[in-house]
Amino acid sequence: MTAPAAISRYPVPELSGLPEDMRARILEVQEKAGFVPNVFLALAHRPAEWRAFMAYHDALLLKDSSPTYPTGSGSSLTKGEREMIIVATSAANQCLYCVVAHGAILRVYEKKPLVADQIAVNYRKADISPRQRAMLDFAMKVCTASHTVDEADFATLAAHGFSEEDAWDIGAITAFFGLSNRMANLTGMRPNDEFFAMGRLPRPPKA
Repeated sequence: MTAPAAISRYPVPELSGLPEDMRARILEVQEKAGFVPNVFLALAHRPAEWRAFMAYHDALLLKDSSPTYPTGSGSSLTKGEREMIIVATSAANQCLYCVVAHGAILRVYEKKPLVADQIAVNYRKADISPRQRAMLDFAMKVCTASHTVDEADFATLAAHGFSEEDAWDIGAITAFFGLSNRMANLTGMRPNDEFFAMGRLPRPPKA
């Protein structure tokens, strides 16, 4: 029988041996998703860095969407739009793990099975709104040529209804996942098999 493929080239700690705060977070994710995404285990190789990574992840992705931002913790970006940014820029960075994992999350949020694949291949041809295309244009510039970002880029975003704080969010998500992409590629992080089917077919009705 073939042994399962390793999820990282670095040692992966046993869940039972992790500090309580990390174990509790991972079990919470397992309860919600039905499995443990490999990123949680692979990065647990270095607990202090894991905590820092997850704290910034949560600050960017778990805040509520709100048109009143920047008065608090909200954002005008929807959860689906944040995932669009991740998928498009992760594809530019050739990160298999993040494209597969966040493509799955994007399919779930948007309820459009094709959109994640379209964005991963060529977001300019994807079935998204002009506003979302402008958002991804900005994200891709931050991803691939951040030194060329100028006032014209902010003006283009503003013409589509994005605020200066939204631009920060777009750029910060792009930058954070630039780190994530590189660590995933460095470690040879393997996407969970479960991600590939997520959001592609309607969930069966509950009994």
